[in-house]
Amino acid sequence: MKKIILSLMLGVSTLIVNQLNAQTTEEILAKHEAAMGSAEKWASIKSAIVKNKFSVQGMDIESKTSLLVGKAFRTEVEVMGNKIITAVDGEKGWMIRPAMMGGTGEAEDLPTDQIKASDSQEQIGSALSGEKNQGAKIELVSKEKLDGADVFLLTVTKSNGETAQVYVSASTYFVLKTTGKVKANGQEIDTETNFSNYKAVDGLYFPFTVEAASPMGGMMQIDTTGVELNANIDPSIFSRPKK
Repeated sequence: MKKIILSLMLGVSTLIVNQLNAQTTEEILAKHEAAMGSAEKWASIKSAIVKNKFSVQGMDIESKTSLLVGKAFRTEVEVMGNKIITAVDGEKGWMIRPAMMGGTGEAEDLPTDQIKASDSQEQIGSALSGEKNQGAKIELVSKEKLDGADVFLLTVTKSNGETAQVYVSASTYFVLKTTGKVKANGQEIDTETNFSNYKAVDGLYFPFTVEAASPMGGMMQIDTTGVELNANIDPSIFSRPKK
């Protein structure tokens, strides 16, 4: 009888803990979404143009991304007068690289894994909210410190099994950092991205400073110089140009 009672108590305790964790996770997500702006406003964004600037090995680089939310994106990166263009439209993708960047100056197909890894670039707004809307499983792991500040650590498990860790500020409820793994050229690569300098654009908040891995090693800082929401974008710019 004692064993039965003990088992029941353990079962009830586990159920209560799971319920509390679920409620806490939902509460964090709700506060995060409220901090970023209303869900209705985010849902009304169908396109955007985002301009950035950053430096790599002393070279000043500018980029422009044209986005049809959930459908396609095109990024143009200008380096020393040369332009690299990457575009993904659904399951198709292409890139143009100048000769100095190892390319031919003509459009070439993007590898399938690179196209799949770029899914998030077709979205706008918080990566956390985006994964939630796509059915990812989000769980609260702990409350801890990040650079001396309190944060909530959550794990995100996508439908394809990939996982990521997301650090949410316990005071502002903005996402401060994400870590995870992505596949590129048949290899798994560790990723880390830091977000800061949040600013409002038409009532919606964007991180205007992002730190991400540099192709030259280490981290590089990317500063947003402009965001235009619901911009007029010609869909033909996502089509692969003919020779």
